[in-house]
Amino acid sequence: MITTVSADFRATLPAGGRLIGLDVGTKTIGTALCDAGWSFASPAELVRRTKFSKDKAALQALITAQQVKGLVIGLPLNLDGTDSPRTQSTRAFARNMDDLGLPILLWDERWSTVAVERTLIEQDFSRARRAEMIDNMAAAHILQAAIDALVNVS
Repeated sequence: MITTVSADFRATLPAGGRLIGLDVGTKTIGTALCDAGWSFASPAELVRRTKFSKDKAALQALITAQQVKGLVIGLPLNLDGTDSPRTQSTRAFARNMDDLGLPILLWDERWSTVAVERTLIEQDFSRARRAEMIDNMAAAHILQAAIDALVNVS
């Protein structure tokens, strides 16, 4: 199941469980994990993009090792909320991940990278260090926003 509706995603996970957040880029996939109680998200591994089958295998290994119950994938909408070419690419990525049998929530990621970049600048990280961290931190930002919303779904 792939959805953009928090309540629908939440309904598939009545007992909660660990979630993985993905920030899907053209060169890397940032990942983040949350606890089973959906309290906090933390950056995880960075997957360097190669062939989709290898990328998927790396993600599947992480999902299995961490006993993940659902995926939250950042959806890069235009600022006005419309789809972009990257949005379509991300939707295709989600469809290709659907055969893992886990529910997938597509989460609006507008401003996530900007917010993370500002935070890292405020913390005085060098440009090189920010480049290393940005994708996983963006994935954590996306996942945290999603779990905050999921906890409040009635």
